[in-house]
Amino acid sequence: MSAPPEQGRFRIAVVGAGPAGFYLTERLLSRDDLEVDLFDRLPAPYGLVRYGVAPDHEKIRNVTRVFDRIAASPRFRFFGNVEIGRHLTLEDLHRHYDQVAFTTGAQTDRRMGIPGEDLRGSHAATEFVAWYNGHPDFCDRAFDLSVERVVVVGVGNVAVDVARILCRTPQELEHTDIADHALAALRASRVREVVMLGRRGPAQAAFTNAEVKELGELAGADVRVLPDDLALDPVSQVALEAEDGAATRKKLEILTQFSRRPRTGKPRVLTLRFLVSPLELIGDADGRVRRVRLVRNRLEPADRSPRAVATDQVEHLDAGLVFRSVGYRGVPIVGLPFDHRRGVVPNAAGRVVDPDTGHPIPRCYVAGWIKRGPFGVIGTNKSDAAGTAEAMLADLVAGGPRPLDPTAAGALALVQGVQAAFVSYPDWMRVQAVETERGAAAGRPRVRFTSAAELLAVRRSPG
Repeated sequence: MSAPPEQGRFRIAVVGAGPAGFYLTERLLSRDDLEVDLFDRLPAPYGLVRYGVAPDHEKIRNVTRVFDRIAASPRFRFFGNVEIGRHLTLEDLHRHYDQVAFTTGAQTDRRMGIPGEDLRGSHAATEFVAWYNGHPDFCDRAFDLSVERVVVVGVGNVAVDVARILCRTPQELEHTDIADHALAALRASRVREVVMLGRRGPAQAAFTNAEVKELGELAGADVRVLPDDLALDPVSQVALEAEDGAATRKKLEILTQFSRRPRTGKPRVLTLRFLVSPLELIGDADGRVRRVRLVRNRLEPADRSPRAVATDQVEHLDAGLVFRSVGYRGVPIVGLPFDHRRGVVPNAAGRVVDPDTGHPIPRCYVAGWIKRGPFGVIGTNKSDAAGTAEAMLADLVAGGPRPLDPTAAGALALVQGVQAAFVSYPDWMRVQAVETERGAAAGRPRVRFTSAAELLAVRRSPG
């Protein structure tokens, strides 16, 4: 027999404290009879807003003020440093919550699938981003910045972030919240050229206009685009004329301006190339990347957008460091079905479904990238979460069995019994205040704690 609900309230667990988790929490808390506990395996909230947004884009991080307002609700609790699948199981959560929603994002990167991808000096761009943002899992990574040329495979916004950070001067970075270890390494960098590679043409490049325009404003790097790469092929021309292509035309205008710029003698060069793909990473006797074998592509019509097809034109490009930025990918969640092809949890409007029957799995939901795949910006998660919240609230109205112990005290005792070192939101606000104080003393937005041990030591320190 289940315990009676506390004052007629329902209790919901949301797993994943990034934008999708907070936006879902916000919609759920709009009902006065709901309480939400938000879990995250990391000791700090905010997800990719903290660990994915580039340090020189501080304004984007202002969205955390919205998250803090959501967390101020008396019907909200945060359990950081608690990992589902390690400390708690899905079954544990079902014993204490009416519903469980996963907003865990896409936690790994896609691979290129080419020979030499695992050579030393070949990395996922996501590792580099997490490293310079002080992610606890990546703060001890090392990247060889003594090389002269770096290749970034991809032309999305993450690829642009990586290229831009590599090209920033120390003076541009020292007033950001970049992790101290990354700032020290970038100060000593000997990189002289960064080359970005796009497998399709400039019209299909995934970066936004604001992101690419910023590349032309770097204090320490000239931006270079090959004029021949900007000549639109017939496929791209037809696609551009068939759509409302104002944004694409602006993108091409920006790139054309870059192609006409003379070199000004800045210490670094950032080169954007299109219609090329890596075929192989070639290493030296020590197993370190030294060269990239590239193929020239042409475009062919396809259902949604032009498809890149390899030609017989091959070239070699010397490089000592390669970052792949070809997309994110979700990882399976213990206890839930998983679509390995798409990298998402199968669902219908946020309700997790059994792929064999197509029927919803009771009390299980998803939102964000683990629901729809890794696309969209931070704000996209708000409308996405609203759809999942609508399904969850409708199911609560429809009724169903209650959990065995739907009490706040029961859930707290469960967490305390398996992870005494959890981080509450008051703990996090204390940590955040200390980071901000340290930043103010250095003329920076914040000076981050980059290890879990540091953060945990501060979370309940006196004063």
